[in-house]
Amino acid sequence: PRGVRRELPRLLDSGRLLSPFLSQGDALLENASQSNESDDTSTDQSPVPPAPLKETSFSIGLQVLFPFLLAGFGTVAAGMVLDMVQHWQVFQEVTEVFILVPALLGLKGNLEMTLASRLSTAANIGHMDTAKEMWNMIMGNLALIQVQATVVGFLASIAAVIFGWIPEGEFKLNHAVLLCASSVATAFIASLLLGLIMIGVIIASRKVGINPDNVATPIAASLGDLITLALLALPSAGYNDYVNPLVCVFFVALTPIWVLIARKIPSTKEVLYSGWEPVIIAMAISSVGGLILDKTVSNPNFAGMAVFTPVINGVAGNLVAVQASRISTYLHMNGLAIGEPDPASQKCITPCSTFFGSGVNSRSARVLFLLVAPGHLVFLYTINSMQGGHTTLTSIFIAFYLAAALLQVMILLYLADWMVQWMWGRGMDPDNFSIPYLTALGDLLGTGFLALCFHILWLIGDRDTDVGD
Repeated sequence: PRGVRRELPRLLDSGRLLSPFLSQGDALLENASQSNESDDTSTDQSPVPPAPLKETSFSIGLQVLFPFLLAGFGTVAAGMVLDMVQHWQVFQEVTEVFILVPALLGLKGNLEMTLASRLSTAANIGHMDTAKEMWNMIMGNLALIQVQATVVGFLASIAAVIFGWIPEGEFKLNHAVLLCASSVATAFIASLLLGLIMIGVIIASRKVGINPDNVATPIAASLGDLITLALLALPSAGYNDYVNPLVCVFFVALTPIWVLIARKIPSTKEVLYSGWEPVIIAMAISSVGGLILDKTVSNPNFAGMAVFTPVINGVAGNLVAVQASRISTYLHMNGLAIGEPDPASQKCITPCSTFFGSGVNSRSARVLFLLVAPGHLVFLYTINSMQGGHTTLTSIFIAFYLAAALLQVMILLYLADWMVQWMWGRGMDPDNFSIPYLTALGDLLGTGFLALCFHILWLIGDRDTDVGD
C-alpha cells in the first residue's frame, strides 16, 4: 500500500524494523556463547573420583574381626603342624628347611596379599566392573604370581643353602636339590591355590557390599600358612634323589608360559618388569628370620618356640597388610596421581599422628592395634587346649609374649603409614611394593622378639620343654 511505501524508508533509517531480528540474533549469539563456555567447562573438568568409603571404628572392627579370627586360627593350625614336623627325620637331618619356613610363609605377604591389595583397589575404583576387565585382571595377576612364586621359591632355596653352608662349612648337593624341589613346588602350588581363593573372596565381597580391603588379606593368610607348611613338610619327607631334580625342572619349565600370559595384560606387564625388587628383598629379610628360627628351634631348650612362630608372625602380617591396603586404596580413591603427595597427610609422620589422628587411617590403626591382645589370648588358649607346644602358659610367659606382639604390631602399623605415603610420593604404587616389605619385617621382628622372650624366660628360670611331647 501507498502508506507503507512512505513509512518504509523512515523505519529502515531508524532501525525499528530490524530491531526484533537483531534482538533475536543477539539472544542466539549469547546462547551460543554460553553453550560454548559450558562445553569448555565440561571439557576441562576431569572425572570426579569416587569418594572414599565412610567407615566408623565399629564398622571397621566388625568387618575385620571375623577374617582376623579366621586367619589367626589358620596360623594356630600352622603352628601345630610346625611343632609336629620339627621332630620328623627330614627336619632333623636337613635343618636348613627351617630357614625356608619364614621365607615361604612370607610368600602370602609377598604375593597373595599383594595380589589381594591390587585386586581390592581395582575393584574399589571400578576397574573390575565389566566381565572383560575382571577376566583380564584375573588371568594377568594369576600368571604374574606364578612367575614370582617360582623365582622366589628358587631364590629362597639358594638362600637356605648359603645360610646353612656358611656356619657348617660343608656343602651337600643332595640337601641343596631337596631344598630347591621343596621350595619351588611349595611356592608354586600354594600361590596358585591361594590366588584362586583371593579372587573368589574379592568378587564375593563386592557383591555383598563389603570393603575387600578389610577381608581379603586376612583370609589369604588364614589358609596360607597352613597350606604352605603342609606342602613344605609332606613333599620334603617324600622326595628322593631321583624325583627332586625332575620337580625342579618341571616347575621352572612352566615359567615362560606364565611370562607370556602376564605380558599380554597391561596392568600386570609393568609389575612383571618392575615388581621384583620388593619381593626378592622381602624374601631375603624373611630368610634372616628363618636363620634365627633354625638356630633357636635346633636348641632343645627352645623347642617350644616353633608352635608360636607362625602365630605371632601371621597375626602381625595380617593386620599390617590390612592397614597398608586401606591406605593405598584411600590414596587411589582421593583422585591423586601416583607421585603427588597427599595434602591431608603430615609431612613428618609420627607415631602420634599414626595412632591418634582424626583421619580414617588413624581410626583403622587404632582398631587393628586393639585387636592384638584379645586375639593372641584366644589363640594362646586354643594352643593350650589342644596341648600344643612344649611351653606351659604361665602368667610370666603370657606377659612377655603379649609385650612382644604389641611392640611388633605397633612398629609395623607406624611403618605402614610412613612407607605407603613415602612410596606414593615417589611414584611407586604401594599395592605392589609396600606389603612385601612390611610382612617380611614382621617375620623378622616377630621371630627375633619371640626368640628373645624365650631366652629371657630361660634365664629367669621359667623353663620347661616336655609339655606336649
